[in-house]
Amino acid sequence: MPSVVDMTEDAVTFTDATKTYGPIRAVDGVSLTIPRGQVVALLGPNGAGKSTTINMLLGLTPPDEGTVEVFGGPPDRAVRAGLIGAMPQEARLIPRVRVRELIGFIRRTYPAPEPVTEILATARIADLADRWVDRLSGGQAQRVRFAMALAGGPDLIVLDEPTAALDVESRRELWASMHAYAERGKTVLFSTHYLEEADDNADRVVVIDHGRVVADGTSAEIKRRVGGRVVSFGLGEVPVAGLDRLPGVVAVEIGGGRARLRSNDSDATVRALARDHLIRDLEVTGAGLEAAFLALTAEGAS
Repeated sequence: MPSVVDMTEDAVTFTDATKTYGPIRAVDGVSLTIPRGQVVALLGPNGAGKSTTINMLLGLTPPDEGTVEVFGGPPDRAVRAGLIGAMPQEARLIPRVRVRELIGFIRRTYPAPEPVTEILATARIADLADRWVDRLSGGQAQRVRFAMALAGGPDLIVLDEPTAALDVESRRELWASMHAYAERGKTVLFSTHYLEEADDNADRVVVIDHGRVVADGTSAEIKRRVGGRVVSFGLGEVPVAGLDRLPGVVAVEIGGGRARLRSNDSDATVRALARDHLIRDLEVTGAGLEAAFLALTAEGAS
């Protein structure tokens, strides 16, 4: 008899999935298919419906309408079979045990777990195996949580804000662990507020706003949807007031001693700046994922 994972080439399928909480429609008719082997970033502002979408995928919350399938069947069946691993945003580790003991305990709860040595290697925590869990740094503890999500040998792993509150080096180490997992042909779905992580690590980006999918494609495709360019320069003596009224400017961001103007006519913007101000350190670049995200979610709010 074929295993659950052999039944379909798709890891995840949402079909017109809807979930309401009283008057609030948290997920509003989402249809989404994720083939096996993709790394997918799920983006959206707070309250957009990301957490409810993830909870339906994990079988924690049933849809009111529509269907959610994981490897061709209901999510709870995939969970019981160990085909899904999850790393929630906040999860306390069991204290007063060593890392190897904790991973060994977790793996024994699954029907076909990975060997401990392989779990430790994939999560890049072999050097932490004999450390007490209570004495780990924040970044080390997060990699242990990732190892716990790998313990059942899942074909799909779901990560909710996996690098929240981590420093740059800890984030880099955790992403190296995730890439090692993805390189084995596994499927990864992660939500994040760090848009550069989605830009750097995802094969595909799905943007949700007000419970609906408002964009779905590669990072490059989503950035092209917004169009325009970003004109940035050192502020110096340039007054901030009035920058939003320059030709072509549709958005202004000020920070770190620089102004960043999103413009749909960068030539006109630069000419006006050069005519009216002494500007320095001028850069003109294509719109980034952050600009595209803000534009897409602003459209959803209108």
